[in-house]
Amino acid sequence: MPLEAHKLHRDIAARLRTAGIDTAMLDGRLILCHVTGLSDVDLIAQPQTLVCDEHISQIEDMINRRRAGEPVSRLTGCKEFFGREFRVAPATLDPRPDTEVLVEAALRLPGVLQGKQPVRVLDIGTGTGVVIITLLAEVSSATGVATDVSQDALKVCRSNAVALGVDDRLETVCTSWADGVTGKFDLVVSNPPYIASHEIAGLAAGVRDYDPGLALDGGPDGLDAYRAIFADAAGWLRSEGHVLVEFGKGQHADVVQIAAREGFTLIDDSTGLVHDLAGEIRCAIFRVC
Repeated sequence: MPLEAHKLHRDIAARLRTAGIDTAMLDGRLILCHVTGLSDVDLIAQPQTLVCDEHISQIEDMINRRRAGEPVSRLTGCKEFFGREFRVAPATLDPRPDTEVLVEAALRLPGVLQGKQPVRVLDIGTGTGVVIITLLAEVSSATGVATDVSQDALKVCRSNAVALGVDDRLETVCTSWADGVTGKFDLVVSNPPYIASHEIAGLAAGVRDYDPGLALDGGPDGLDAYRAIFADAAGWLRSEGHVLVEFGKGQHADVVQIAAREGFTLIDDSTGLVHDLAGEIRCAIFRVC
């Protein structure tokens, strides 16, 4: 029988909470809104809105899948990033909030927001496209190229670019790293695979079982991507250009060393290393020595 939305929300959250899900209230709201089409405002302004039996059945299925460990974004097919909604799919990594610090760091660089010439961005291993699409959305004059080895991931990136109105300024290229990409760039950004191969089996089920292996596996020591990127990065940059990369906990010293061997240095000691929401060093900003 139909149930009032606010009561159903409480029931969903309670059942998720018994499965040990810390974000039960948020997850319940996202599931409820996705299935019914209600907005957050609707839930507050019209809490007694009746949810039909068909929607309740769909919600029941999503509850069971969430209790089994499937991330909410995989249930709904979308994830919020930097205040915008992005489509996700099996071929793409689920965007993490910590990656927003990479975008923020890029936007703080001199000349990005108010430069003398339009900024050109190269995003290596773009996945959903959250990094480069956000940069293009924030900097209306910017253009860019997004690469990925997965054609399916690039289709998702392209659909997100269209949905957010930046597709006319974004080129997508299916390639390994940036092989075959031409031209020079002011910013090279990347959130590449950085999990050591032998550590993947021990990841949380919501990551291990749902994120694509291509987006996780960084090789024997988790650093293969950084060796590949910095080996060629100098050839992609305009003068005064920067390379910004994300990495895992405790990897910053190794990444800095790899970059140094290819002629790169941090922009400076105080701002070259960027911390994430938990206080861990999450990304670094490099320039040519």
